[in-house]
Amino acid sequence: MTDADIKDWDDAYANGAHVAGSAAYPDMWASAAEAFRAGWANKALDVAYGASDRQKLDLFHPEGTSRGLVIFVHGGYWLRFDKSFWSHFAAGALQCGWTVALPSYDLAPTVGIGDITRQIGSAIMTAAEQLDGPVRLAGHSAGGHLVTRMVCDNSPLDAKTMSRLENVVSISGLHDLRPLRKTLMNESFSLSEAAAEEESPALRTRKASCTVTAWVGAAERPEFVRQSRLLCEAWPGTRLHVDPDRHHFDVIDALKDPESQLVRTLLSA
Repeated sequence: MTDADIKDWDDAYANGAHVAGSAAYPDMWASAAEAFRAGWANKALDVAYGASDRQKLDLFHPEGTSRGLVIFVHGGYWLRFDKSFWSHFAAGALQCGWTVALPSYDLAPTVGIGDITRQIGSAIMTAAEQLDGPVRLAGHSAGGHLVTRMVCDNSPLDAKTMSRLENVVSISGLHDLRPLRKTLMNESFSLSEAAAEEESPALRTRKASCTVTAWVGAAERPEFVRQSRLLCEAWPGTRLHVDPDRHHFDVIDALKDPESQLVRTLLSA
């Protein structure tokens, strides 16, 4: 599908309208995340990494010595949600012996997408200071954009943190933000053409030498599948995995399973 084939850009990026029962997911996520936090003893909640109330992260530590750090960045089109919805998605990596950090961040239109990129950079560097070892990044939807932004030539990460990055998995990520300028969401983003190009990983040079995987559900909107393929075309060596039968809201479920292919991909060297 090309730009000329798309007549309704809002519909092209409307995940909920095309998944039965999608409205129930946020409440299910919030409930499961709350129960997970209550049941996991070795944790540090609301660790500040910046000045605003939302610039905080949660750290969950495994039993025994940690093998390294996984950071999961949530989605929501840079417009909604916070870390409290996603705690239970740390389960797979934790059971494999990894510390997991989940940051919140300020949302549009209070801040721009570029500001959020810089906040996530600060969150990752703050989390990385808490322990030694390798770092792996995963993000869903807008979070997929944010983790791939970390390995671009204009990354906000310092050289020390960048050198520890071994693996990045963008799940249903957005890697070219220019089409979003054609949606009503841009009333909140206020993305200019130049800003969209600046914030689009697929239009930037990949800086880090770590492994990158674009992971997407086969039942997602065609634009999300295209966005994942686009990153692979832009960054040679990027791996593409199309997850059979998964849609935008259940494609992250495998993060809870230490034996899943998604967790194995994220934690592999």
